[in-house]
Amino acid sequence: MRKKTIMLALAAASLLGGCENMSTAQKGAVGGAALGSGIGLVTGGSFGTVVGAGLIGGAVGYLGGTALESNSLETTRN
Repeated sequence: MRKKTIMLALAAASLLGGCENMSTAQKGAVGGAALGSGIGLVTGGSFGTVVGAGLIGGAVGYLGGTALESNSLETTRN
């Protein structure tokens, strides 16, 4: 269990460290996928459940990031 936790922490750190050149939508997708997968793992879901939660979280994160990005572009134009 300890080894699994360390590996997950390292994976999360590497994902977050490589996000500097990403758009807001892409950052939202990565964050949503990570949260969805994490919640699926914590609840003890099967592999399919964890993957599904990650995909849904990524999609929701992408849509949220796109909305934030669009809103910030509209406010800077005015």
